[in-house]
Amino acid sequence: MKKIGLYFGTFNPIHVGHLIISNYMAGYTDLNEVWLVVSPLNPLKKRESLLEDYHRLNLVRIAVEDNPKLKASDEEFNLPKPSFTINTLTYLKEKYPNFKFNLVMGEDNLRSFKKWKNYEQIIDSHNLYVYPRILTEQEKKENKLFEIYTIQHPNIIRCEAPVMKISSSFIRKAISENKDVRYLLTPEVFKYVDEMRFYKKK
Repeated sequence: MKKIGLYFGTFNPIHVGHLIISNYMAGYTDLNEVWLVVSPLNPLKKRESLLEDYHRLNLVRIAVEDNPKLKASDEEFNLPKPSFTINTLTYLKEKYPNFKFNLVMGEDNLRSFKKWKNYEQIIDSHNLYVYPRILTEQEKKENKLFEIYTIQHPNIIRCEAPVMKISSSFIRKAISENKDVRYLLTPEVFKYVDEMRFYKKK
């Protein structure tokens, strides 16, 4: 059975940090593929800085098109919004019965995992591939408390993926200030963002 890692995000825009994590999970763990699942825009929470769904999906497609182990996914676009992870997992299991789906997430998401809808059902039925994140001192204290609960669950797989302190919000702000971000994006994504004048001040 093919093992798929699901890496959820707005990818606004997708940057080299996302790709390093995705590539690590697809190449250094027992996952066969990683699907970068683009989270759709919630019509009730429209944000000016968030690109339309199809633009963000296109950016992810451009970023991963030369890697057969990585795939851009729009599976959540047609699900009810806001989409909960448990609903997406149930939908994917029915659509692809021969695939085993797992989650790829950062330590920051793991810390708040107990707040997720049906989190116990998720963790009992799916592996969680967790990559480290550069934490603040306060986050480190909170993380230690949370690890007492999580570290003992056999379905949590901690991965020593290389991480970079890059955020999409940093890139958006830099572009709006006419700063150079060419090395934070793949050349193809940078070209697309630049030509479409995304995130530039109007």
